Amino acid sequence: MKNKTLFLALGSLMALGLLIFAKIPEKNSTIFKRVADTYKIYRVQYPESIDFAGESVPLYDIDVRERLDREFLVNTFWQSNALLLIKRSEKYFPIIDSILEVYGVPSDFKYLALAESGLENVVSPAGAAGFWQIMKNTAKEYGLKVNNQIDERYHLIKSTEAASQYLKKWYSEFGSWTLTAAAYNVGPNGLKRRIEEQKVNRYHDLQLPSETSRYIFRILAIKEIVSKPDQYGFKLAENDYYRYPQTRWVELRESVTDLNELALDLNTNYKWLKKLNPWLRKNNLKLNEGESLFIEIPKLVGQETKALSD
Repeated sequence: MKNKTLFLALGSLMALGLLIFAKIPEKNSTIFKRVADTYKIYRVQYPESIDFAGESVPLYDIDVRERLDREFLVNTFWQSNALLLIKRSEKYFPIIDSILEVYGVPSDFKYLALAESGLENVVSPAGAAGFWQIMKNTAKEYGLKVNNQIDERYHLIKSTEAASQYLKKWYSEFGSWTLTAAAYNVGPNGLKRRIEEQKVNRYHDLQLPSETSRYIFRILAIKEIVSKPDQYGFKLAENDYYRYPQTRWVELRESVTDLNELALDLNTNYKWLKKLNPWLRKNNLKLNEGESLFIEIPKLVGQETKALSD
């Protein structure tokens, strides 16, 4: 009797299982159809005309359109990275813009820095460092200190000043901001050699290494997306953007044995001292007699989270 009852129970479970699984294909089919009807991937519609630093891009050239389209697709559909760039740009662009203006460098070059580093203090495999990805020898050539305790490639203001001087110098050589930007990537001598070999002097007509060939188009795509996020599907409220804190400058006239202690003496903490002065590479600082330098710290005690724009 027990065996018969057990057999009937197992049979009922099997029948129920068959009924359930028989419905799954039908449910899946309904779900797939609903997704197919509602989920769409649209082409990225970029402007019919676009320029870099006031120099127009020849979109009538089918190769140029394809190269630009690729960068728009990559940077638009890599949503997490695009959002970070959009948010971070508001934190640093006002500072960078003000320096570019002083040196007579077009505002569009702030997007070059954004493309180079994402406005983070990263180091490339080749050893380029900071927001502007400056090599050590180039840094020293343009007056930046680079030693075992200070590396001004990580100094936002000084590195932007050095990059501006570099760009102005090579603009006077190439006579084109687009070529100047390309030279920033491939190197001025490498670009000059290719111009001489190929006997053309327009970026869009040159056969260049893959990275440099994409470089200007990547900057253009980033410029368009970051400056018009809503147009490309990125919805942000005003308080979604990252902000630079309110700060003040303090002059140091003698050596510091411990930056932790210095931070506390200045009514801040080590975290904020390092965030605002990433160019200080060690936990101490030796100054020669008569030497001084300025460091940046939060403006008010307890106001570290207050934005510069507040």
